[in-house]
Amino acid sequence: MEYMSQEGYDKLVAELRQLETVDLPRVKEAIADARAMGDLSENFEYHAAKREQARILGRIRFKQKVLSYTRVIDKSRMDSDSVHLLSKVEMTNLNNNSRMVYTITSQHEANVREAKIPVNSPIAQALLNKRVGEVVDVQVPAGLLRLRIESIQ
Repeated sequence: MEYMSQEGYDKLVAELRQLETVDLPRVKEAIADARAMGDLSENFEYHAAKREQARILGRIRFKQKVLSYTRVIDKSRMDSDSVHLLSKVEMTNLNNNSRMVYTITSQHEANVREAKIPVNSPIAQALLNKRVGEVVDVQVPAGLLRLRIESIQ
């Protein structure tokens, strides 16, 4: 079972729709155009288009499978007393007194640029079910982090 926000679910559905209605027909047309050029055994465009078609079909199957196991979480029904999936957590790194804010998401919604970390990451695993004011130690590749939870939204 895969849990995610409505926003993440809608984005995944839009990506699937793009692949099925735009990308796949474009590649099928490229295959037809390349086939019309003649000898397929030495036709680079044909082989490249077939590889692209296989890649797109694989992504379509992957996204369909993810969506079939996905359940949307209603954020409004969740409490903010402890850290859980879709929590926005503000914390202080006690090693250097820097503040950071992360949202804990499913692995399919994770995006470091948007400060969304996957629930299966070491930091998220250490934060789960913790409350404001608690200090957690997290073993990361760079060493040991000591984080204090400042707020949960």
